[in-house]
Amino acid sequence: MSAAPPRASTDARQPSLRERFDAMRNIPPFLRMIWSVSPLLTCISVGLRIVRALLPVAMLFVGKLIIDEVVRLVGAGAIDDGFSGAWQAGTLDPLLVLLAAEFALAIGSDLIGRLTTYSDGLLSELFSNATSVRLMEHAAVLDLEDFEDPDLQDRLDRARRQTIGRSTLMAQLFGQMQDTITVASLAVGLIVYAPWLIALLALALVPAFLGESHFNALRYALDSRWTPERRQLEYIRMAGASVETAKEVKIFGLHRFLIARYRTLAERFFIANRGLARRRMLWGTLFAALGTLGYYAAYAYICWRTVRGDFSIGDLTFLAASFLRLRQLLEGLLIGVSQVAGQALYLDDLFSFFRIEPEIRSPADPAPFPRPITQGFVFENVGFRYPDATAWAVRHLDFELRAGEVLALVGENGAGKTTLVKLLARLYDPDEGRILLDGRDLRDYDLDEVHANVGVIFQDFVRYSLSAGENIGVGQPEAMDDDARIREAARRGMADAVIAGLAGGFDQPVGRRFKYGVDLSGGQWQKIAISRAYMRDAQVMILDEPTAALDARSEFEVFQRFKELSEDRTAVLISHRFSSVRMADRILVLEQGRIEASGTHDALMAQGGRYAELFELQAAGYR
Repeated sequence: MSAAPPRASTDARQPSLRERFDAMRNIPPFLRMIWSVSPLLTCISVGLRIVRALLPVAMLFVGKLIIDEVVRLVGAGAIDDGFSGAWQAGTLDPLLVLLAAEFALAIGSDLIGRLTTYSDGLLSELFSNATSVRLMEHAAVLDLEDFEDPDLQDRLDRARRQTIGRSTLMAQLFGQMQDTITVASLAVGLIVYAPWLIALLALALVPAFLGESHFNALRYALDSRWTPERRQLEYIRMAGASVETAKEVKIFGLHRFLIARYRTLAERFFIANRGLARRRMLWGTLFAALGTLGYYAAYAYICWRTVRGDFSIGDLTFLAASFLRLRQLLEGLLIGVSQVAGQALYLDDLFSFFRIEPEIRSPADPAPFPRPITQGFVFENVGFRYPDATAWAVRHLDFELRAGEVLALVGENGAGKTTLVKLLARLYDPDEGRILLDGRDLRDYDLDEVHANVGVIFQDFVRYSLSAGENIGVGQPEAMDDDARIREAARRGMADAVIAGLAGGFDQPVGRRFKYGVDLSGGQWQKIAISRAYMRDAQVMILDEPTAALDARSEFEVFQRFKELSEDRTAVLISHRFSSVRMADRILVLEQGRIEASGTHDALMAQGGRYAELFELQAAGYR
């Protein structure tokens, strides 16, 4: 029976009016981010907009002068002698100068507009790139627990979208500055002729402003509420059409299930969007009608004053055009303020992500990391529980991992083996107890030093769509260009034979994501991943079931090589094959997050406990 797709989250509510405008506090840091990206381009964009803001008023005023000059020429009979006579007499010179001025203003306005678009485009791209880099840099310092939290995954997804989506806010803010200058200059002209027209205009536009603000808030609430479903839609889209899932989708006929799930979620999202868009359209039409009514009331007044002789035809044209332009600009500004307030809510998603602080960090005055490790690790009553979990992943762990010792961890799935390894590598910190390294709490050392001295390959290692050499080099990014080191790591991890069979050798792209990429078998990928661990000059080596796709002989060879190359190093290995872990100096048996037994293979077999039982069950399968 298939479960129904989850409904949209209901914890996202519509922000209040105060919350919307409180979000405007995000605008100053947003502008500082833009300035830091490129002060020169920022100054150019602002400067061009200031010049462009004054051009509409100049063009309207020159247009008024042209009309008045034409009316004057007609009234004076200045062109009774024809165009040639008027030209030779110089009667048309003032009109020609005004026409040339208007032409120059039109050309200048177009040029400045294109330059503004050009500089905005460059600045926007630089901002998106810089913000994306900052997002990745900040994500790199967050705790592993953070990435295992679905709520943070939603916040990260929204923040990631803001690195691109909010670049339009920059152009909008700069555009509002430009429009504000234009509004101020146009308002001066209207105030001179009829001050009350400004009040009429503002009154007519208030409803549109409030309506736009309301619907922007509804849009933000809808986007926030549907973030988990957006991620589900993206996941289903990927699962239904990717090389990683293609085999199972075909064999199991999964495409019908995935398409049905996608359609159900997409339809719900579409219906929610359509309802909001419909209401926005209807109310927007009503509010626009109120603004239009205000404009025509003012237009009728201007026409009446012109008929009475108070205004010239040029004044009528200037005032009507100014009022229309002013109405459009003010409407845009008021709606723009609401939109900026709405977009500032989205900035909350970005800045709130940047405000997340990791709990696992280096101390202010870290102790020098031991080189070499002389005593090893000591777990003292260590317990750890995942966020929001009621059960302990591991608890009451008391054991030693001596320097130079090869320790194996065995136990059934969910026994806590991988959690123990993550605590050892300080990807987690204990909720109870402490872990000592050479007699000092592991938290006393610099976090980067801890990670640099621990080489870990997990079962769910990443298959990077890079070259074969780069897939090994990622184990020590600083040595990515050290070909000799990469080749030696490949030899140690037994990946040299795999790479020798590739047409491009170490430069061969692997994986099917990009063109010319060659896919590898599971066993080949695992040898690449194991070689990755040997890139590090780490004092502690950990293999967390990275050989699951290898046959028994290959796994034995890998672990035999691992033990030989781990001389004078502390090593931890996890495997479900008991024939491989028996070579360890000592074996820990974990059950439900606790240590059930500890000893050598022979000692544990002699005890006849769970280890002996599991060993015999596995051995029976090979008989």
